[in-house]
Amino acid sequence: MNLSSLRPAQGSNKARKRIGRGPGSGMGGTSTRGHKGAKSRSGYSKKIGFEGGQMPLQRRVPKFGFKNINRVEYKAVNLDALQKLAEAKNLTKVGVNDFIEAGIISSNQLVKVLGNGSLTIKLDVEANAFSKSAVAAIEAVGGNAVKL
Repeated sequence: MNLSSLRPAQGSNKARKRIGRGPGSGMGGTSTRGHKGAKSRSGYSKKIGFEGGQMPLQRRVPKFGFKNINRVEYKAVNLDALQKLAEAKNLTKVGVNDFIEAGIISSNQLVKVLGNGSLTIKLDVEANAFSKSAVAAIEAVGGNAVKL
């Protein structure tokens, strides 16, 4: 075997379809585009949601609901995740930067600590928001919940 004998696997390479090269190619005349209409013309590009003149779906379906522009989205972090993070890195104070380094949140997210799981280590926790049960659990083991 040498480099000059290398060939692609049988059937892996397909010949390019040569369009608009006369009747002998089998794709002459209309060049596989059919007869007339917008799709046969050069420069054609279908608009997003266009349904051939039929009323498009986004206009047929009624509007409903609303988006609250004042809503604040938090990434939820439970007490058991705090416990694991503190044990793994041997921490006594856990802040937003620790969550980012651990990959729990991204740098532009806000954190809310929730009370799911249990906490056995005394921790000072800094976060953007806390649930009442989380604050109670953190303070029960002698820690502090500091809201940023």
